[in-house]
Amino acid sequence: MSVTAPRKRRKEARPAELTAAALELFVEKGFAATRLEDVAARAGVSKGTLYLYFDSKEALFKAVIQEGIIPVMLENEEIAARHTGCSFALMEKLLANWWSKIGQTDFAGIPKLMVAEARNFPEVAQYYYENVIRRGRALVGAALERGMASGEFREMDVETTIDVIIAPLLMLLIWRFSLSCCQSAESDPQLYLQIHIDLLRQGLRRLAPETQV
Repeated sequence: MSVTAPRKRRKEARPAELTAAALELFVEKGFAATRLEDVAARAGVSKGTLYLYFDSKEALFKAVIQEGIIPVMLENEEIAARHTGCSFALMEKLLANWWSKIGQTDFAGIPKLMVAEARNFPEVAQYYYENVIRRGRALVGAALERGMASGEFREMDVETTIDVIIAPLLMLLIWRFSLSCCQSAESDPQLYLQIHIDLLRQGLRRLAPETQV
């Protein structure tokens, strides 16, 4: 991963510039190894200026999530509330929006950070779980229940099925920010997602009675 050069130092910075610098460093170094002075330097301000907005690294991390990921959760909740078509189309919309706004950005590095450091920073992990993971699971679960109720999807244990749907997406991101550097050829995330969607389409649909085992 390329290292971004520190921004030219200046006297003032907007909070959004500080959270952008923090995101870069969290993804590059991890939560534990990122220091507030590093964030200030990357944003081109003094550490004192950073403290005008954020009194701790935990507060800075929460601001990164609030500004970058929670708005996408809100978008997906609005998509689900407005959707009137089939349930699988809703699932595709939710996953596509998540991939476009999170999976293809620096925010995609956050899941790997959480997996690696959740035990050492339980407050940060709990915040992420409540505001991102729980809400994401609720959206996928509601789409599954909608499809089961309409007869579009076959009956399955909802909580376990949520795990099966989300796990490949998380693995795609974790791999991208870890062992992908060991691959001789870069993998194609779009192909990966297409295959995942195709498998979901076949696995979720309700079979005709004569084809059921």
